[in-house]
Amino acid sequence: MTSIIKDTQSIKEAVTFINAVDVNKFSRLISRIIQKLHLKGERTFSEEEEQKLQTALSLDKQALNLVLETAAFILEQAVYHNVKPASLQQQLEAVHLNPDKAEVFSQCWATSGPELVEGLKLNIFAPKKLDYVGWQLNLQMAQSSQARLKSPSAVLQLGLRKEDSEMVIPLVSVLTQRECLNCLNSNGEVKATSEELCKRKTDI
Repeated sequence: MTSIIKDTQSIKEAVTFINAVDVNKFSRLISRIIQKLHLKGERTFSEEEEQKLQTALSLDKQALNLVLETAAFILEQAVYHNVKPASLQQQLEAVHLNPDKAEVFSQCWATSGPELVEGLKLNIFAPKKLDYVGWQLNLQMAQSSQARLKSPSAVLQLGLRKEDSEMVIPLVSVLTQRECLNCLNSNGEVKATSEELCKRKTDI
């Protein structure tokens, strides 16, 4: 099987730092990373926690970042290649990671890997639901000499929410009169197409 972890310079440096860390502390570190890895855009550790980790693991900020990034990379590669725990351990030992640290990766991957895969699938495939729609019509008056002329615009706000989350993501768009008309025409075309498809399905 082709190795999913290349023995690059950054991997070598990370391995050196990881091998020097206490195995029990490293086990807790990997458990936290694998629990948070599917939450894209969210930090695994807060700045305060990272400062404490630097002290606990005897690593400076740059070394800690390298360890965290490398650990996350290894787990992401395990997801992408669907590697078996035993194979993951073997490949980590091949890049000179100590057997006890390689076993930590293997055990965490065996116990929490399926949950991580499902979490990543939800992030990729889970559709966003429309939670609410808000709108506001603005009429911008022209110069007083041409007071009869008005420039209408609409502010459209959509609230999107993932099925597995309570957090609503607001999406705001300002539309000109022409854009509003184009939007209405597009909606009409979509509706007509949907009705035609439904009709064909009924006829079948």
